[in-house]
Parts: sequence; structure tokens; C-alpha cells
Amino acid sequence: QVQLVESGGGLVQAGGSLRLACAASGRTFARDTMGWFRQAPGKERRFVASITWGTTTYYADAAKGRFTISRDDAKNTVYLHLDSLKPEDTAVYYCAAKPPPYNNYDYWGQGTQVTVSS
Repeated sequence: QVQLVESGGGLVQAGGSLRLACAASGRTFARDTMGWFRQAPGKERRFVASITWGTTTYYADAAKGRFTISRDDAKNTVYLHLDSLKPEDTAVYYCAAKPPPYNNYDYWGQGTQVTVSS
């Protein structure tokens, strides 16, 4: 059974940091593009960051300079380090995997809540 399980969310004050982790199991993810998305209350799910199997990274404008995505394929885990957090970063953060031929994110985690207080 393919699973993506996020962890590391929580309540943090503005300006603080968190590190989210996404542990993948059930298949090999080493060739997948891994992504992080977030959904704030009453809003659509939006792209945050992604990393290819070649470790090329992409970021949404809101994440550039503050968030860092990385992966450890030996542990089948992808990370999202969140720095300089703002109240508007409050959302449920989801991990997803996009396997070759890289058309869609086929696998999704259940999400982890990040709440940033002002």
C-alpha cells in the first residue's frame, strides 16, 4: 500500500521555524518529483515547492527565500523547512508524489496543520 505520511506541523509564533517531513512507503519514490502544497481555510490547495529526482527545486513566489525543500531518498523522505513564518502561512500542508512520466501528482498524504500566530 502506497502511503505518504506528513509530520512536523504545529503552532508557532510569527518569525519562527518548522521542519515538515513526508515519509513515503509502498513503492520506490527515488525517481518521482516530490511536492508540497498547502490549503488555507476557505481557499484552494496551492503549490508551495517541488523537487525532482535530480534535486532541481521549484518554489511558489510566497515560498521563495523562506522555505527550503529537500529529499533523502535513502530514507524515502522529503522535507520542507519553513523559516520566517507569517500568519498567512497558516494552512494544512500536503506532500505529494509525481511519478514518471511526470504528468500528475498521483499520491497524496493526509496533511499536517501549520498554524502561525501573530
